[in-house]
Amino acid sequence: MAGELILVVEDNDKSRKLVRDVLDAMGYAVVEATTGEDGVRLACERLPNLILMDIRLPGIDGVEALRRIRANDATRTIPIIAITASSRGTAAGASWRRASTRTTRSRST
Repeated sequence: MAGELILVVEDNDKSRKLVRDVLDAMGYAVVEATTGEDGVRLACERLPNLILMDIRLPGIDGVEALRRIRANDATRTIPIIAITASSRGTAAGASWRRASTRTTRSRST
């Protein structure tokens, strides 16, 4: 919904600007991070309604950032969507699915 806060975690300036501009035009509030560590920190501090996260990031990657966000009681239920322009998407996507599945199972027990 318009006005909700979306965290964009993307290290590529052009990709981050494109996502930000589209979300801004749709009326969303946007906060940005360029590293996995900053993404985790901002998720905890700002508690966004949605996180759009690149998988390949400097420092910790998006998969590890997902694990850390899911391990925190305050952020574990925030929806997170993986975004990537990587040509190695298959391996990265498989890692994301494994991490996402593990965290989903741990939330339901």
